Amino acid sequence: MSHRTLQGKTLVVTGASRGIGLAIAKRAAADGANIVILAKTTEPNPKLPGTLYSAAEEIVAAGGQALPVPTDIRDENAVAAAVAAAVERFGGIDILVNNASAISLTPTPATPMKRFDLMFGVNVRGTYCCTQACLPHLIESAKAGRNPHVLNMSPPLSMREHWFRPHVAYTMAKYGMSECTLGHAGEFRPHGIAVNSLWPRTAIATAALQMIPGVDTNLCRKPEILAVAAWWILTSDAKSTTGRFFIDDELLASHGINDLDRYAVVPGTKNFIPDFFVD
Repeated sequence: MSHRTLQGKTLVVTGASRGIGLAIAKRAAADGANIVILAKTTEPNPKLPGTLYSAAEEIVAAGGQALPVPTDIRDENAVAAAVAAAVERFGGIDILVNNASAISLTPTPATPMKRFDLMFGVNVRGTYCCTQACLPHLIESAKAGRNPHVLNMSPPLSMREHWFRPHVAYTMAKYGMSECTLGHAGEFRPHGIAVNSLWPRTAIATAALQMIPGVDTNLCRKPEILAVAAWWILTSDAKSTTGRFFIDDELLASHGINDLDRYAVVPGTKNFIPDFFVD
């Protein structure tokens, strides 16, 4: 059974005011999907381009419907209200993309507990909270044969010291999202709800990355590579594609997409900055 369109599907996407979340939302919008954007940025920030509302305009321009809901995903009442607003506007929820993430690539002495709490609050608690809040509606989506998915933007799990040593707190927080993938895939399988992770092979040029000193975004790929990869996952059969940890270029290659030059910030680039957590 082919589900190769997101037309008419309702997606909740966290952290979609810019970057990877916005790219995923716009690709779904191009199919005619409804996008509920959960993010905190309501006022323009000189350091970070894009707000909830500018993102909504881009999603509508791409062909979808948009419902921007200012939400701190660390706040369970705010998440519950956002989910209720999504259901009231669009009648249900078919897909949740847990994209919102906080990053601090710092060793232990340089990681204030406030940063630690932010990473765990957004990455782990936020992912878990949004998944829990959407679950009743994803179950209804499954009963209606609408192919429900949860997609966590998080890396394949690895127990190598190499990935923990330089930034223990960040690694634990990202792996917490991946542990949600592993556990929820098993827990939700009886309902017919897919839960997968997606992660890039290379660094992706985003506003968040630009705030990390010494990173040359010319040696990165664009967020659109993850948008296309996410589309392939979200249009796959939820009953048979679950509990997987996808890497963007491997997934695209499996669908015969091998020329990735269009996703390079600088076309012709061969030596990209590798992302973390890919052995």
